[in-house]
Amino acid sequence: MSYQYTDSGLDNVWLEDGYTIEDHPNYGRLMSIKNVRGLHEAIGRWLISLPRTLNGAEFRFLRLELDFSQKALGGVVGVTEQAVAKWEKAREKPVANRSAERLLRLAYINYLDGKPEFSAIIDRISQLDAEIAEHELRLTRENDGWHKLAA
Repeated sequence: MSYQYTDSGLDNVWLEDGYTIEDHPNYGRLMSIKNVRGLHEAIGRWLISLPRTLNGAEFRFLRLELDFSQKALGGVVGVTEQAVAKWEKAREKPVANRSAERLLRLAYINYLDGKPEFSAIIDRISQLDAEIAEHELRLTRENDGWHKLAA
């Protein structure tokens, strides 16, 4: 008997074995998966090998596996958090930003290869963006002239 593993956020992942299902008197039907980390790595490896653009659900799976927030990833690729959310919400459609999709695949490959340098680069880009924002001059026009906005 196959089990549809929808906890991954994907509708097309089926487990043939490696899990147990039992009926608990107090909690009902319980499912347990052996080596969830390994399962997710196998799913991620399959996703990055697909010869097509990832769809929104697949993109979201990889982003979550890398522990990137929508805001952080959006900052790195130069889009808003809402843009990333929109790509992911379109679960079955190819991700609209091909560069962001490629970057996410590359980040996941580096993660699998145990190369933290790439993640450090992404973190540094986010940090620089925050520092740049701190050095921006924001002005507002009032009746008596232009004034700097308080931080």
